[in-house]
Amino acid sequence: VFHGRILARRSVGQETRYEVEVKARYRQRSPLVPREYLWVPSTCGCPPLREGGEYLLMAWR
Repeated sequence: VFHGRILARRSVGQETRYEVEVKARYRQRSPLVPREYLWVPSTCGCPPLREGGEYLLMAWR
């Protein structure tokens, strides 16, 4: 779980790749670097994350 700001969004095939600036880490199960990539399937019914927006994110490695 981490707080991040979306720097860029790019569609790649059947997925969307978000470049995220990590602002704060809340769980330390795996190390995070200051910039991470978050991949989301294009078939996900989730609303797209807005570039420049800040979100609380949870992801699996």
